[in-house]
Amino acid sequence: MNRNWLFGLLIVAVSITSLVFIIIGNLNMAVLFMTAIFALSNGHRAISFKEKGFVREAKWMKGMSIVFAILFFVVLGLNFF
Repeated sequence: MNRNWLFGLLIVAVSITSLVFIIIGNLNMAVLFMTAIFALSNGHRAISFKEKGFVREAKWMKGMSIVFAILFFVVLGLNFF
């Protein structure tokens, strides 16, 4: 139960940060945090599906989470280098 609360809090914090960057007008940083939102939410779904016994769906969500985590670092590299 604590993990669900932690994931929820983390996703809300990253979402607010992304929204702030959209308002400020820094769309590169907004996209960076949006990819983090997708990685976190898909990771949480993968864990949730696995706990419910949906193994194929859990593998798919884990793969999507990994893809968005890689994209997070790609966007991070493009923003700062």
